[in-house]
Amino acid sequence: MTVVFDGWQGGPVEEERDKLSGIDIIYSRKGEKADEVIKRMVQERAEEIVVVTSDRDIADFVSRRGGTAISSQDFDELMGKAKTAMTDHARHTEEISDKEEDDETRTGAKKKGPSRRLSRRKKSAMERIRKL
Repeated sequence: MTVVFDGWQGGPVEEERDKLSGIDIIYSRKGEKADEVIKRMVQERAEEIVVVTSDRDIADFVSRRGGTAISSQDFDELMGKAKTAMTDHARHTEEISDKEEDDETRTGAKKKGPSRRLSRRKKSAMERIRKL
């Protein structure tokens, strides 16, 4: 994960980079906005990048280059759902281990009916978001 901060008004002369708990932190250099740093990063590796931004200009730029952009609000909701899913999964795993002693065999039900298929672009975007 990389976080980019503006340094264009009072930042350092050169771009600075730090790493904290596995998060790369970039401070744009004086005279350069964080938007420009993000655009440069997207141009270098658009297909493998997911940009979290509420800036429409950046989101459009990322999408045009084949990357994935999600709004800050959507990202917050995804993280909330992931946290809930992790909690539910842990609880469910605990319940299953308790029930496994009583129930030796389990059968799964097959789903019926046509499935909805996403476009390749949407599948690719969803895969990148899942990796978050």
